[in-house]
Amino acid sequence: MDSSIVQTIAVYALPVLLAITLHEAAHGFVAKYFGDNTAWLLGRVSLNPVRHIDPIGTVAVPLLLYVLTAGQFVFGFAKPVPVVFSHLRNPRWHGMWVALAGPASNIIQAFLWALVAVGLAVAQVPEPFWNQMARAGVLVNTVVAAFNLFPIPPLDGGRVLTAFLPRRAAEAVGKVEPYGIFIVLALVAAGVITQIWMQPVMTVLLSMVELMLRPVLMVLQ
Repeated sequence: MDSSIVQTIAVYALPVLLAITLHEAAHGFVAKYFGDNTAWLLGRVSLNPVRHIDPIGTVAVPLLLYVLTAGQFVFGFAKPVPVVFSHLRNPRWHGMWVALAGPASNIIQAFLWALVAVGLAVAQVPEPFWNQMARAGVLVNTVVAAFNLFPIPPLDGGRVLTAFLPRRAAEAVGKVEPYGIFIVLALVAAGVITQIWMQPVMTVLLSMVELMLRPVLMVLQ
């Protein structure tokens, strides 16, 4: 394997593991808060990445795609946290907050990685590896958040969409869920998600991170 690929994997490994682990744990934690302890009882509200990693979707598929496409296209997924939405006190609106918890955790992580990057710059740490990892942390988390906000089930954005739709329309959209992942893959392959959705949404999310970071930069100036 090319040394540059090994270096890239080393830089991205920790940010990716944290992004996936905290994203899924956040779903379970918020679900428990709103009345469904299914994920909690199954041990999925955990910071242990092993509980969330899917050997195929989280490891094999992204690595294979990275190698085959020379880093131009990477796609992967974790084991979804089980949530019984009917157990929530208000399935419609609480379900929306459960869905948003995952992307929200990624935005918070992107902010924390940005803080790390600022800290490294202030401390004038000469080793580039850690700076590259901090930048990777910001990128990975904004990518994960933006991708999951795409409004089609089973992605988090699909749950948010159904919360705002009339009941019949929400039920119709919900019926897409068993086939949603195949629709998403087709849209990714066609460039619809990457070009039409990801770029503008990531721009907005990065602007949010920059806004959160602004008070810290003002103090340091």
